[in-house]
Amino acid sequence: MKYFAVLLPLLDKAKSDQFRPQHLSFLESMRNEGHVVANGRFTDGTGGLVIYKANSYEECETLVQQDPFIKEEARRYEIREWDAVFA
Repeated sequence: MKYFAVLLPLLDKAKSDQFRPQHLSFLESMRNEGHVVANGRFTDGTGGLVIYKANSYEECETLVQQDPFIKEEARRYEIREWDAVFA
């Protein structure tokens, strides 16, 4: 499995606020399935970061595109493969 850092910059604050509960529920289900390692929002309000585990970039992108934030155009996404080092 590979790790991917997914940046979720804000596109529409009203939509982001509206779809936040669905987004968090989606992330919880992805965590339960072993696809999400960590997530959180940036304190400056510009978006957030999700660390996904997937076999490939394409698999990660397929998962990201299911996120209500992306489906409802509240956020855009940028995926970067991440060579993770854990303590």
